[in-house]
Amino acid sequence: MSNHRNLPIEECEPAGHGIGRSRGGLTTKIHAAVDGRGRPLAAVITGGHRNDGALMGSVLGDIRVTRTGQGRPRTRPEAVIADKAYSAGTYRRALRARGIRAVIPQKSDEIAARQRRGHRGGRPPQLDTGAYRGRNVVERHFALIKQWRGLATRYDKLAITYRAAVVLAACLTWSRI
Repeated sequence: MSNHRNLPIEECEPAGHGIGRSRGGLTTKIHAAVDGRGRPLAAVITGGHRNDGALMGSVLGDIRVTRTGQGRPRTRPEAVIADKAYSAGTYRRALRARGIRAVIPQKSDEIAARQRRGHRGGRPPQLDTGAYRGRNVVERHFALIKQWRGLATRYDKLAITYRAAVVLAACLTWSRI
């Protein structure tokens, strides 16, 4: 006879709960995109075990910024400023295919692998260090969200309810600025 602690996470929690096992136990991740002023543009909720880069396309696909005049809403940012978790070539190629500039530093093991290959390693991707200094805006956004006790500790059972709280926090952020 086995108890629920021995079961894989898929058998313990239904898919709609948005909970996954990570180093800290059962957790939930908020994948978000913010503008240059720290205002949230899109948010996707997943289990804590999901890879950040794998959800980049979903987050970018949810961006809809209405224009002040007439026209369709903007759906493509000028640049994506991200940390080293998004450094893989597949993410860079996906951004390039959409016409988005990638401001992402390379991981040290990627740099070493390219240098070992010599001239066949290719040219290193450019990093705009001035633009990369603006990445702290995303971190400040997450710090602001985590000020909400319900979001920091995840009291909600369903992921859709938790996402509603994230959207409510986004609405309050937009109303302040």
